[in-house]
Amino acid sequence: MVDFQSRDTRRGRDDEDESDEPEAEQSPENNRGEQGGHEDSHGHDDQHDHGERRGHDEQHDHADHHHGHDVDTLGAAVVTVSSSRSLSDDPSGDAIVAGLENADNKVVSRDLIDDSYDGVQSSLNALVRRDDVDVVITTGGTGVTPDDVTIEAARAMFDKELPGFGELFRLLSHDEIGTKVVGTRATAGVVDGVVVFCLPGSENAARLGVEQIIVEEAGHLAGLASRGE
Repeated sequence: MVDFQSRDTRRGRDDEDESDEPEAEQSPENNRGEQGGHEDSHGHDDQHDHGERRGHDEQHDHADHHHGHDVDTLGAAVVTVSSSRSLSDDPSGDAIVAGLENADNKVVSRDLIDDSYDGVQSSLNALVRRDDVDVVITTGGTGVTPDDVTIEAARAMFDKELPGFGELFRLLSHDEIGTKVVGTRATAGVVDGVVVFCLPGSENAARLGVEQIIVEEAGHLAGLASRGE
């Protein structure tokens, strides 16, 4: 008679004996391989961290270099284009001067000229030749009436136009005057290394353009525009 119980018992005991056998020890070579893997991983992390730091430093250096030519204190010329105003009654010109001086810039010239194509060009031509003028800001003559010729006169002199100025100005102005903003042609450009901004003749428009855009960017633009001189 076969003793099934005894055979099962032996099989269970044999299985237990097999499970009690010690695990094979890892060779030193295997240990070194695993340790080397960890070391390689740490080395990769160090290289990654170093690469990130170097990339950040290079970006920082590039930003410093890009802004290294900025003009800290601007010499500004303000020109009001109007046939009906005077310097004693010039709220838009006053707003421009106040905005510039409040930002620690210096107004080195202030003029009032008639609405005239030749007059605008003659004024700009004289101002951009001055060593103390970094930017010129005109106010008036940017609308759509027949005598609004500031844009035509100035644009004909631009070496480079800065369309982003007019685009941003109209975007900001929309909050105040809505769709009437399509009637303004404010723009900016560079003439002989001097940045020229052309603003509308209203006091609110002049203040917005100076305080929200020009004093923020003119120093950087003036530095870039004059780098080749």
